[in-house]
Amino acid sequence: MVEFKVVINDTKNGKSHQVQVSGHHANSLIGKKIGDEVDGIFISLPGYKLQVTGGTDKNGFAMRRDLPGMSRRRLLLSKSSGFKPKEKGLRKKKSIRGNTVNQDIVQINMKVTKHSSKPIDKLINIEKKDEGEKKEEQ
Repeated sequence: MVEFKVVINDTKNGKSHQVQVSGHHANSLIGKKIGDEVDGIFISLPGYKLQVTGGTDKNGFAMRRDLPGMSRRRLLLSKSSGFKPKEKGLRKKKSIRGNTVNQDIVQINMKVTKHSSKPIDKLINIEKKDEGEKKEEQ
């Protein structure tokens, strides 16, 4: 079963929130590309619209917007996302993940594009309380 850590950047407050997504909600995120908009219901945030901005795979390699597909590739990079050279003109061959979400992705970064009437803090706290009650019952 697929499980993602989704990091949500709230552009209104300047805060980030981390949410665990698994099950059929996680399966609905597979195949989304960087830049795609997702309904907040998949991340337990009804009424919100979120945009995929990036992520990392199970080995820590970053996703890159301009690299199509799901696979990992080695690219010769100059100054860009995924490589910050210490000298001017330095280039290096680095492994980078494609721009499409698949089973190997562990973390997905998203930003809020449309806000709801309820704040994210309260929606996430309600979800955490529900999980805590379920664990106590078992």
